[in-house]
Amino acid sequence: MQIKNFMIDHSLKELTAHRTVVLPFACYETTINQNINGYIPLHWHEEFQFVMVIKGEAIFQINEEVVTVQKGEGLFINAGCLHMAKDKNDSGCVYLCLNVLPSFVLSQELYSTFVYPYIQATNIPYIILSANEQWASTILDSMMKISQLIKEKPSYYEIDISVHLTYIWKNLIMNGVSLEVEQSEIVKSQRMKQMLHWIHQHYAEKILLEDIARAGQLSRSECCRYFKRMLKNTPLNYVTDYRIQKSLILLQQSDSNVTDVAYQVGFNSTSYFIDKFRNAIGMTPLAYKKYKRNGTNTLEQ
Repeated sequence: MQIKNFMIDHSLKELTAHRTVVLPFACYETTINQNINGYIPLHWHEEFQFVMVIKGEAIFQINEEVVTVQKGEGLFINAGCLHMAKDKNDSGCVYLCLNVLPSFVLSQELYSTFVYPYIQATNIPYIILSANEQWASTILDSMMKISQLIKEKPSYYEIDISVHLTYIWKNLIMNGVSLEVEQSEIVKSQRMKQMLHWIHQHYAEKILLEDIARAGQLSRSECCRYFKRMLKNTPLNYVTDYRIQKSLILLQQSDSNVTDVAYQVGFNSTSYFIDKFRNAIGMTPLAYKKYKRNGTNTLEQ
């Protein structure tokens, strides 16, 4: 299953229910450029995420760090971490994604000792899974086996999946990563999510830098430093980018027009909206609307 339009709440928490009918986890293939935005937008969720690139290569941002993952490599993304993904060099990147609720990884009796400390650790927002490392290669192999089990659904496949998940987790924590918890990192993450939450509630209104900073209980300068460090962007440029993201959905409605959409997402000038949209998407809003309506691969500029 390909999720082409991430549903997130105002805090960027993904609302997709990551589960099969029985198990609290999900496994699916994602083609990055098929997402409505052309990339996987910034979001977070309560599940652990294991990624394996099976075609091309991708650039992942996890919190404030950026890593490139090539075909055959993988990535563990810790629960609660902000992350996004882009295709690198138009490679047609496809990755296998396994999202699993932490409480399902091990039994309740083992959870507090072998799982919960890793959720709390602030020094492991992600771990690279290299096929050259035996422990990581084992994880990648188990991910492929889980994917195959879901496709074939043999008898008792749910139990086999549970066994593989346990094996994946055991190999992950056996690689020797020490756990650290820094209260300042926890506070930083909370403040960042508070500011994003405020933007996503008020993006259709007039937004000032002071408003965003106040939501994070920061000064304007410190607010700018947070965004630059964690999102590689300025606060107000992020607002513009988010407004463009929201406009993509509205423009696909048959009765929408460019001017109305511009004002609905918070722009106070149609010409400014068109200019920013063209810079971000590579075509005008009207061309995008026609492109989506006609389902053509020819992009009118």
